[in-house]
Amino acid sequence: MMRRPNQAPPMNGPRFNEWIQSPKVRVIDHEGENLGVMYTREAMEQAKELGLDLVEVSPNADPPVAKFLDVGKFKYEAQKKANLARKSQKTQEIKEIKMRPNIDDHDYDTKMKKVVEFIGDGDKVKVTMRFRGRELSHGQLGMAVLQRVAEETAEVAKVEAYPRMEGRQMLMVLSPK
Repeated sequence: MMRRPNQAPPMNGPRFNEWIQSPKVRVIDHEGENLGVMYTREAMEQAKELGLDLVEVSPNADPPVAKFLDVGKFKYEAQKKANLARKSQKTQEIKEIKMRPNIDDHDYDTKMKKVVEFIGDGDKVKVTMRFRGRELSHGQLGMAVLQRVAEETAEVAKVEAYPRMEGRQMLMVLSPK
């Protein structure tokens, strides 16, 4: 596949054939053999004889490393590898649990089961203590509940953001150990 030099260079992916800017390159053939350093033109001619492209695989080396490859196949393989890496990585979400300062024991236990479940899944948990009306003047009650949460989850989680007031809410963030 011959490209004219007056065409725009490829926007994404490695440089290949006429767009390799270095006068000399270290060449690796299609079987992985190192052919040594040679002029770029000479390497392109050898690649063309094999029906392949000369692809710059390590442009920052001195001299740059180029391989005899099929460009389309090379880009396809790179895209597949990137998709697989993106698919296998786990994004950490922030789950929120809302409580009140005078929460009953059973409600507290239910919320704590969810907190432990979220942390077990590898997510961060934001525990929000909401104050209504006169409860705001008894911030120590909310702080006591949040400290109890921190103590009970100490084995599986660490406190990433200690309890702090934001308006009528007190927030604390837990993350998996």
